[in-house]
Amino acid sequence: MALHFQSLAELEVLCTHLYIGTDLSQRIEAEKALLELIDSPECLSKCQLLLEQGTTSYAQLLAATCLSKLVSRVSPLPIEQRIDIKNYILHYVASQPKLAPFVFQALIQVIAKISKLGWFEVQKTQFVFREIIADVKKFLQGTVEHCIIGVIILSELTQEMNLVDCSRPSAKHRKIGTSFRDTSLKDILVLACSLLKEVFAKPLNLQDQGQQNLVMQVLKLVLNCLNFDFIGSSADESADDHCTIHIPTTWRTIFLEPETLDLFFNLYHSLSPLLSQLGLSDPGNYHEFCRFLARLKTNYQLGELVMVKEYPEVIRLIANFTIASLQHWEFSSNSVHYLLTLWQRMVASVPFVKSTEPHLLDTYAPEIMKAFITSRLESVAIVVRDNLDDPLDDTATVFQQLEQLCTVSRCEYEKTCALLIQLFDQNAHNYQKLLHSASGITMEMAIQEGRLAWLVYLVGTVVGGRLTYTSTDEHDAMDGELSCRVFQLMFLMDNRLPQCPNEKVELAILWFLDQFRKTYVGDQLQRTSKVYAHMSEVLGITDENHVLETLTTKIVKNLKYWGRCEPVISRTLQLLNDLCVGYILLKKLRKIDAVKFMLKNHTSEHFPFLGINDSYSLSDFRCRTTFYTALTRLLMVDLGEDEDGFENFMLPLTVSFETVLQIFNNNFKQQDVKRMLIGLARDLRGIAFALNTKTSYTMLFDWMYPAYLPVLQKAIERWYGEPACTTPILKLMAELMQNRSERLNFDVSSPNGILLFREASKMICTYGSQILSLGSLSKDQIYPVKLKGISICYSALKSALCGNYVSFGVFKLYGDNHFDNVLQAFVKMLLSVSHSDLLQYRKLNQSYYPLLEYLTQDHMSFITNLDSPVLLYVLTSISEGLSALDTVVSSSCCTSLDHLLTYLFKHIAKEGKKALRCREATQAGQRLLHFMQQNPDVLQQMMSALMNTIVFEDCRNQWSVSRPLLGLILLNEEYFRELRASLINSQSLPKQEVLAQCFQNLMEGVEQNLSIKNRDRFTQNLSVFRRDVAEALRSDGSSEPCSPDMMS
Repeated sequence: MALHFQSLAELEVLCTHLYIGTDLSQRIEAEKALLELIDSPECLSKCQLLLEQGTTSYAQLLAATCLSKLVSRVSPLPIEQRIDIKNYILHYVASQPKLAPFVFQALIQVIAKISKLGWFEVQKTQFVFREIIADVKKFLQGTVEHCIIGVIILSELTQEMNLVDCSRPSAKHRKIGTSFRDTSLKDILVLACSLLKEVFAKPLNLQDQGQQNLVMQVLKLVLNCLNFDFIGSSADESADDHCTIHIPTTWRTIFLEPETLDLFFNLYHSLSPLLSQLGLSDPGNYHEFCRFLARLKTNYQLGELVMVKEYPEVIRLIANFTIASLQHWEFSSNSVHYLLTLWQRMVASVPFVKSTEPHLLDTYAPEIMKAFITSRLESVAIVVRDNLDDPLDDTATVFQQLEQLCTVSRCEYEKTCALLIQLFDQNAHNYQKLLHSASGITMEMAIQEGRLAWLVYLVGTVVGGRLTYTSTDEHDAMDGELSCRVFQLMFLMDNRLPQCPNEKVELAILWFLDQFRKTYVGDQLQRTSKVYAHMSEVLGITDENHVLETLTTKIVKNLKYWGRCEPVISRTLQLLNDLCVGYILLKKLRKIDAVKFMLKNHTSEHFPFLGINDSYSLSDFRCRTTFYTALTRLLMVDLGEDEDGFENFMLPLTVSFETVLQIFNNNFKQQDVKRMLIGLARDLRGIAFALNTKTSYTMLFDWMYPAYLPVLQKAIERWYGEPACTTPILKLMAELMQNRSERLNFDVSSPNGILLFREASKMICTYGSQILSLGSLSKDQIYPVKLKGISICYSALKSALCGNYVSFGVFKLYGDNHFDNVLQAFVKMLLSVSHSDLLQYRKLNQSYYPLLEYLTQDHMSFITNLDSPVLLYVLTSISEGLSALDTVVSSSCCTSLDHLLTYLFKHIAKEGKKALRCREATQAGQRLLHFMQQNPDVLQQMMSALMNTIVFEDCRNQWSVSRPLLGLILLNEEYFRELRASLINSQSLPKQEVLAQCFQNLMEGVEQNLSIKNRDRFTQNLSVFRRDVAEALRSDGSSEPCSPDMMS
């Protein structure tokens, strides 16, 4: 039943339930009432009532929220109403400066949204919503309170213009943002700086809360101006390249004026009493200061820095600050990243410095390393005794910091190496004493093992640093001494298995082994190295072959004894996989006994992680793919065409599949069979991924078909609603369909290609029909349960269409409906996905759009036979994809559109030449032409999007955009003329002549056909056109973008 709000009292009760109520059911009812209020014709009058007569701040907040939703609708209010709302709120906030901060903020957001969404709207030849800046200047002439309100409005407007609204076309957002940047942003920055100068010109009384607040708000406005996304890249603030602000060239004079920079330094000195209340003890201030220091090296070369007179003092202070920061390891670890980035880049630049001035890094880099090493070792006891979060558990941060220290550690390496040897020997000695003591104190043991883990990580780091810095034979010898100690610790820890494992030490050892592998093991590395000098004396490891034996023995031991520890197993298998790259290494590995053992005994009896019992999570099964990829690469080195050898290798999987068949037939222990099938699918995908020749792939296919592929089909039928089961099976099928290295080019007498496609068709059709039977799914379930599987099906189908191992024409010729069925399944699954989901989920759009590209390239008869609603859906998806930020998506859309337009253009060109033999093709072309005539706005919208990309955006795939654009222009010449006129007429008179000439040059020498030669000519013209238009639009810094027709 509809709710009717008769009185202010009822509305205020609704506000209470919505914002401070504790009863969930009342809050839900209040939310429903809010949505109904927004749709009500009385909404504006009720909002005015709440603002003017509401007794609580929550009543005013409800009014602001309703107004915000009202002005943000896709179908906007009439322009007069929005102007009235904007003026009313401006008057309201001016007359009530004591509003609650959250109400004030919500009302200002309404003004910002109205201004942004109506930025291009014109009334009586005026851009009415751009007058907001003139309105704000009236506030700046009033009291301090009014001045603050004006500054906050500008700050919120700048932030809103920079905010991407995912519910609206990104191209339109970038167009508004570009216009705001070119017409208003510079004026706002100049205004903010002038306000700061005015404030600074008077005696600054920081005890006055009004003055203090005004300064802070103006500084926030300046920051929002400088944080603006000037080039439309929507960059992530945390990215390293974000430290360079891409300001427009017209701003250059502002920043080159000495008083601009002096203004902020003078302000900093004046505000120091206020800042000292917080200082660098505030995490936010500390973090920004660290980022500021990192930018020193981003913006200046080391050779430039050392020439500055104050450089020695500055680098000393930065080193002291870094050391103090590292010693306080528990404080803001994310900020340390920027300090380490600075030192990493400084040290990396040392070989390129030509100046004779001392860089002093050889003095401070070892001190930085010492501070990091000692602080991490000291932290272990505190973490263990106080039961704090262990920094070692945050492996992502640890790895990031260690990779930065790789470079720093090699500067004056002798000092760092001597320190590590001393600390390692000392801690290893203490650890051995604890092992031999009768008591074996648990806490002391944990502390010692934690320190050893850190030391092993650090040894791996400095060894890995050899690749980033110039090294000598002496440095290699030092690496050997350090590595020798870690290998000794590894043997000691392995001898204690399986009784006393320590996961942290084990993960550290695996990090070290991986760094040692990258540095001293591989096809391209020198064979003679001083690294083995000490290792041969102590451990008998004399060369790379001995290292490989040690590594593989370690891998086998880990796979045996760490089966229940997923992090260790995963890291161990990654090490194995990284070793199995390169023919020479594979040949060497194949001769090692540990490798032969794995190839003959890859069963759960020897390697428990291959088991299927309930103690293993289904997500842990993922590592099996890595294991079998590595094993198969090792197997194929010497296998050749030995089918018996392949059968022997597959024996454990054969036994598992036979067991599954028996269980399926007897309907017994369904959970066990499900887990077994998930494991088998992951194993087989690993095997298939490693097979890159026709001979080896054929052996796998003959093993799977016809015996075992039907089992996977049955699993899809039974457990279609369980992605933990369907995803591995569908991924296996997608991998089998990939014709990588021409491995699926079977002999001419072999039907394998068609047989494989038929099985894939059955599986995709089964999955498609079953998954659609689930009906609607919640937002958190729709991707894992439905869309992920659909994306894999699309990927498999795309691989089949582009693989060139199936002649699809024979299906219709022989009455086989597998191809038609899979295309119909594609359509049904597609129609169950919304356009927003199609663009939102990356894996889905990365499989759908390339698939569509091949369908439009080779199967236009299928496209033209689609029902009108389906064809409209497909074309709309292309239209929306053209403006996608992802160039893979936008380029695929351009190619698909080009194929469609080429087909249509050829049909029109052949009109009147209807020979009987091509009647069917003519009818198909006629259907497509008729559809386009019925829906002319489809192609027009696409042309608008592409022209908008070329003229206003940073087009990264210009060649791809140019190909369909020519076809669109030739098929829609009248609409192209309208677009051209709208762009030209929106500019000043001098620019109109320039733009008219640009458009004339664009079509110069272009003929009325789509031949390759003609396309290439248009592409060249478009490149020149884009450059000339960009120069024309920004020539005086006051250009106005075209009317909204360009993005209708």
